Amino acid sequence: MSKIILIPIVAIIFLLLDFYAFQAVKISLQNAGSFWRNLSFYSYWGFTAITLVAFFLYHFGNPDAYSRVFRSFLLVIVFINYFSKFFAAIVLLLGDLFRLGQYAFQLIQDKVSNSSQPISTDNKIPRSEFLAKTALVAGGLPLAAMSFGIISGAHDYRIRRKTIVLPNLPKAWDGVRMAQISDIHSGSFWNKIAVEGGVDMLMKEKPDVVFFTGDLVNNEASEVEKYIPIFSKVKAPLGVYSTLGNHDYGDYKNWSSAKAKQQNLNNLKEAHRILGWDLMLDENKIFYTDKEPLAIIGVENWGAGRFAKYGNLAKAYSGTEEFPAKILLSHDPSHWDAQVRKDFPDIDLMLAGHTHGFQFGVEVGDFKWSPSQYVYKQWAGLYTNNHQHIYVNRGYGYLGYPGRIGMPPEITIIELKQA
Repeated sequence: MSKIILIPIVAIIFLLLDFYAFQAVKISLQNAGSFWRNLSFYSYWGFTAITLVAFFLYHFGNPDAYSRVFRSFLLVIVFINYFSKFFAAIVLLLGDLFRLGQYAFQLIQDKVSNSSQPISTDNKIPRSEFLAKTALVAGGLPLAAMSFGIISGAHDYRIRRKTIVLPNLPKAWDGVRMAQISDIHSGSFWNKIAVEGGVDMLMKEKPDVVFFTGDLVNNEASEVEKYIPIFSKVKAPLGVYSTLGNHDYGDYKNWSSAKAKQQNLNNLKEAHRILGWDLMLDENKIFYTDKEPLAIIGVENWGAGRFAKYGNLAKAYSGTEEFPAKILLSHDPSHWDAQVRKDFPDIDLMLAGHTHGFQFGVEVGDFKWSPSQYVYKQWAGLYTNNHQHIYVNRGYGYLGYPGRIGMPPEITIIELKQA
């Protein structure tokens, strides 16, 4: 089915959902004053009109006339509106099904009790005002949560501190402070000042070394250009070391040619150089403090399942065999179970990102939950198996939905301790 036919059909379905959910508004305000009723009705249909305009503008507008961020917000407006109304409609539908059952039972009862009398259809069962208000709450909660997640949650940077004990850590490295950021996704940012504030938070921590574990952009190297002055401020005495994530390769964009795609990757690698970040592409570096070594291994993206396997860990690892402590930078946490733990048991710590914690979840004390956990065994925070560790950063930026709900963006500070 062509786009010209499909999009109007979807719009009609949306309108039907709009009218159905509107019943909850009408019933809830039936006893309110005319001013509040009119204000609520105009607000409801005004926002609906804006949503439908955004829907058609996204699909039929000239994509070159708007920024990526603007187009993303068009889609988000549509999603938030109808995702919220879907929940309201579910409550109304359950109520209507119950009413239908009551009505059918009443008809049967009337017929059995007096079969000679015609069945009355005048005694209709009205929609419950309580049910209508419940539907509004059901629709209002996701609307409020997702709106707050954009306005406040997107850039509510949090410092997460973790002490990790490595039995093989040389004494000279005891107490070293490492910072990790991941998943910047610069093409999604909409608040440059807030992004810079997060970098300032990182720099105030004065880490000895900084690691970035991939996804500098969504698709194109050009996305990071206006953020280079901000992220070039990320510095540390031992340097800043980075690796590539699955989005950095441009695999999710239709390029005019293979040459154009390769040039984009070359431009992205150049962006790391301009930032002053040492991009590690299946290689390792040996740091020395008081003549005692620490091996840092950086591998290109390698993900289990459907994600690309560009990295060559054997190549990156080669030459580090003799060194007692090893830290791996690898974007996708699925790499840990699939290859690292199985084939490289002397890699003490792996730093990853990728999951974003699904940008949605609940974390209270030691309890944490997110839909991400149904996809990734290691999805946020520290995990340990025997003597090996993996830390999964929740991400600095966001992708798709331009916000975060209960899963704030993260700056990780890790202190290494000798056993």
